[in-house]
Amino acid sequence: MHVPDGFINAPVSAVAGVVAAGAVAVGLRGARRELDDRTAPLAGLVAAFIFAVQMLNFPVAAGTSGHLLGGALAAILVGPYTGVLCIAVVLLMQGILFADGGLTALGVNITVMGVVTTVVAYALFRGLTRVLPRTRRSTTVAAFVAALVSVPAAAVAFTAVYGIGGTTDVPLGKVLTAMVGVHVLIGIGEAAITALTVGAVIAVRPDLVHGARGLATPLKLRVDGALVDLPAAPAAASSPAPVAARSTRKVWAAGLAAALVLAGFVSFYASANPDGLEKVAADKGIDEKVQEHGAAGSPLADYGVKDVENARISGGLAGVIGVGATVAVGSGVFWAVRRRRTPEAPGLRTTESV
Repeated sequence: MHVPDGFINAPVSAVAGVVAAGAVAVGLRGARRELDDRTAPLAGLVAAFIFAVQMLNFPVAAGTSGHLLGGALAAILVGPYTGVLCIAVVLLMQGILFADGGLTALGVNITVMGVVTTVVAYALFRGLTRVLPRTRRSTTVAAFVAALVSVPAAAVAFTAVYGIGGTTDVPLGKVLTAMVGVHVLIGIGEAAITALTVGAVIAVRPDLVHGARGLATPLKLRVDGALVDLPAAPAAASSPAPVAARSTRKVWAAGLAAALVLAGFVSFYASANPDGLEKVAADKGIDEKVQEHGAAGSPLADYGVKDVENARISGGLAGVIGVGATVAVGSGVFWAVRRRRTPEAPGLRTTESV
């Protein structure tokens, strides 16, 4: 759903830019409460993973494809404030390096794809987790529903922006019907990817999922037919580190490897059909005044490396470069805004982080 230059007029694009800048500012402040030395590098990894998965367009209808938006996934994994920043970093990298999503429409894209999806998904996710049992399965189901709803919500948001500042005269009802219709289908794919990813991380390290905090329950012991909490074992020098102190290096390395494989290899097999917005724009005439991207001459434009003739190698290299750039920029931003650890008393053992 990357909005190109020319779909929305300059005044509305400027207002959207202000809204997006405000959302990023709020995100930077809020991320300080969500991130620390241990989780900041993981947030950079989440941004890189979303970048990689967005390269994997999947078919949803005749001649139409979709891709992950990522707002729900980011919000559930690292928190809503950090989630907005993750999507903003991804969109910035895509716009500058790959000419994907207009530069003048960057504010529109951050608002629609980042703010709307993250806010809607996390609000729905938290509401569901409050009424559902606190189990891994319920958390995964809540993630599925939240992601599913977030995509058509973004389609409605784009339609509203188009209704205010669209550069073509297309009946708003037709745009809304077409956008919501196709993005409900895309939302199913988004929901599946989000639920699978969240479920996989919860199965391995539930302590690293922001939306699953407090999910762990005390061990139970059956005594005289009744279940009672198992008393905590006394701390010992040789006992394993507590969950909060466990290293995240293995998770980070595995996540980065997965992102590199997806962007560098699997992306070659992605659907070549236009995504939901592109298809609707072409069918309804929204793209009549589309403008050439300001970074169209970029060496990585259209997710290919300039002068590399082999399409597989060109696309794979572009994907790997994109993952590297996104994880570097994202990790730098999140490391800078993280909550600093307070100095520990002499003799106390520090926890290990990435």
